[in-house]
Amino acid sequence: MPFDEEGADSILPKVLQNGRLILSDAPDILAQCQKLILIIGTPVDEHLNPQFSSVIHALDEIRPYFRAGQVMILRSTLFPGLTAFLNRWLKDAGIDLPLAFCPERVAQGFSLREFRTLPQIVSGTSPFALEQAKSLFSRFAPELIEMEPEEAEFAKLITNSWRYLQFAIVNQFYMLATENGLDFSRILNACQHNYPRMAGVPGPGFAAGPCLVKDTMQLAAYSRNTFHLGHAGMLVNEGLPYHLIAMLEQRIKQPLHHLTTAILGMAFKGNSDDRRDSLSYKLKKLLQIKSKKVLCSDPFVRDDPELVQESEAIANADIIFIGAPHSCYRTLTIPNEKEVVDIWNILTGEQKRNSTE
Repeated sequence: MPFDEEGADSILPKVLQNGRLILSDAPDILAQCQKLILIIGTPVDEHLNPQFSSVIHALDEIRPYFRAGQVMILRSTLFPGLTAFLNRWLKDAGIDLPLAFCPERVAQGFSLREFRTLPQIVSGTSPFALEQAKSLFSRFAPELIEMEPEEAEFAKLITNSWRYLQFAIVNQFYMLATENGLDFSRILNACQHNYPRMAGVPGPGFAAGPCLVKDTMQLAAYSRNTFHLGHAGMLVNEGLPYHLIAMLEQRIKQPLHHLTTAILGMAFKGNSDDRRDSLSYKLKKLLQIKSKKVLCSDPFVRDDPELVQESEAIANADIIFIGAPHSCYRTLTIPNEKEVVDIWNILTGEQKRNSTE
């Protein structure tokens, strides 16, 4: 497996050996398939506007291989209305390819488990497309929820935006408390102790990754930039690395330019090897300007050649930031003379979340 996925290491060799999984970069194999699943989504550009070109370009390149009776199932996040647009685009090009939009709902790293435990939203641009989608997902999903395509697209954005805003609210509370010299961990524990209305509140920490902020900004674009909560949440979450450095400088009462800093945990969430859009890298950039040297380490990330061993980072750093709440950090030993910035409280065993999706 090229990435961490629970249970996949044992399944991959089996399906390769028995021929259940065939890999190819030749598009002519598409002509042999009835159900085509497209996993290209709509990212946002540098102006936080959705980009549609990658999806359209992909369909344009493979359209010579479409045949009658096929259905295309779109899985990745799409800007609301894009499924209907692509359906019109195909028809205008003289291509009869019914489209379904069935948004991915699983958490990264737990797909195989959650495919079989979570309801699946299904939608289609025609009754045939909807029935084909239902026939596929009914094989493993415990429940199907039928929607119109634009409703399903909107539901996907709401799901990720809601999660992102939950983190933003708590991060804002954390920033308010620490700016006033208060122990936010004690405050949150008091709020939640035997008080069910606060039971679902996550702890503070970096809210990032390839989906949450992107989908929140797509919802903002869909609202014609009137989704003020989304923009405010983005400013809070993206501003958290700046806040951590500012609070540290205030605490140690000296600039960082003569000190070595280290970040332990470069993945965008706990116990993950995925570093895409991780705020640990934003923190790294800020520290490269502020401090003498920055050392970074992560026991899961394998595609960053600049990472050093955890022991080296701890031994040589004056200040240590916990960038991701990996569970292995609960038993981490850091010398008392080191300054530690642990927004997750994972070193004290009080971590309240290890996933941002």
